[in-house]
Amino acid sequence: MASERRARRGKKAKAEIVERPAPRITGLPAGYPVLLDELKRRIRAVQLRAVVSVNHELIALYWHIGKSIVERQRTEGWGKTVVERLSRDLQREFPGVGGFSAQNIWYMRAFYLAWTDDVRNLQQPVGELDVRRLPESVARIPWGHNIQIITKLTEPAVRLWYAQKAVELGWSRAVLVHQIESGLFKRQGKAITKRLSRNSLRWPEAEREAARQGGPNDAY
Repeated sequence: MASERRARRGKKAKAEIVERPAPRITGLPAGYPVLLDELKRRIRAVQLRAVVSVNHELIALYWHIGKSIVERQRTEGWGKTVVERLSRDLQREFPGVGGFSAQNIWYMRAFYLAWTDDVRNLQQPVGELDVRRLPESVARIPWGHNIQIITKLTEPAVRLWYAQKAVELGWSRAVLVHQIESGLFKRQGKAITKRLSRNSLRWPEAEREAARQGGPNDAY
């Protein structure tokens, strides 16, 4: 009898672990649980595809998270408290996966705005810039590069120029920062409205491999 009771308790404990429900969320916007579940599914899907194209998928994911935050801020008035809660929930759901700090989520929001609202404010269209999608060169550089570009530069066309150069010449983050701070764009004085041919963009294999290995953690 004792052994049967222990067996039943073991099965019950096992069932509780498997069927453990998500923590109940109180005091948050009605749409928050839906977004959290949707982001969990998207993150898992990206993790599966990351073996093939880790950086491109990561940047696309961050773009989507930034877009989700902006949209809900505009429609539901989301603020700092909700973003901080989202950060904690994502980190709890994906332990050991970097990139979901509150600060980094705010960077995702800024990243989305940098390539949408800031582009809409341009008086004349420029090359790859299209608010409906990310420029290809932006999606190809590591997240840490993108943070430097959106925080150190304000003009979308100039941001795009540096992103294209980073891809074309295989710049590390340190080199990118140096070129921005030394004013390479102004020194060269090249026309930035000319779209670079995608076929001419080459990322050296060593830099590509470094991005594959360090891209997801290149946000800090």
